[in-house]
Amino acid sequence: MNIEKIDYTVKYNSLSKSIRILINSKGKVIVTAPRWVSLKVIDKFVNSKIVWIKDNLKKVKNKARSGGNRVEFNKYQKRAKQLVVNKVKELNKFYNFDYNKITIRLVSTRWGSCSSKKNLNFNYRIIFLPDNLVNYLVVHELCHLKEMNHSVRFWKLVEKTIPDYKKLRKELKNIK
Repeated sequence: MNIEKIDYTVKYNSLSKSIRILINSKGKVIVTAPRWVSLKVIDKFVNSKIVWIKDNLKKVKNKARSGGNRVEFNKYQKRAKQLVVNKVKELNKFYNFDYNKITIRLVSTRWGSCSSKKNLNFNYRIIFLPDNLVNYLVVHELCHLKEMNHSVRFWKLVEKTIPDYKKLRKELKNIK
């Protein structure tokens, strides 16, 4: 079926009591309906929900583009943890800061964070970044162990090992 350029599949279900629309993780629109509902009624229903369908298709596509899905996270989490642990050990030789634990997370809005409990958290997508940006991210979070803000003192700490941090910071902000 195709209504206003939206492809969808109809699945009849004898247990269904109403028409439902589902958009799966691959962006396929699936309409489930009771057996007694005609295609004409389903078409009308889909047309009445066209704005909702388009909005949700965009969300699914954006999520897929950002790589923020559980399957990809599970696939890359171990590699990311190994990379980050090694980088923290290597780059912390200069600073010698104490930290609690390192965690790799599935997040879409940030690359890393440092908690007041001295936990270092990193986005699993760090493994897709070039080495100079990985170093910047790790140093940035390490320096939050000493300065839990973005004050002048914080940036001076970062600059000790990453002198071109301003350029790298801009570069990282441009990566989606």
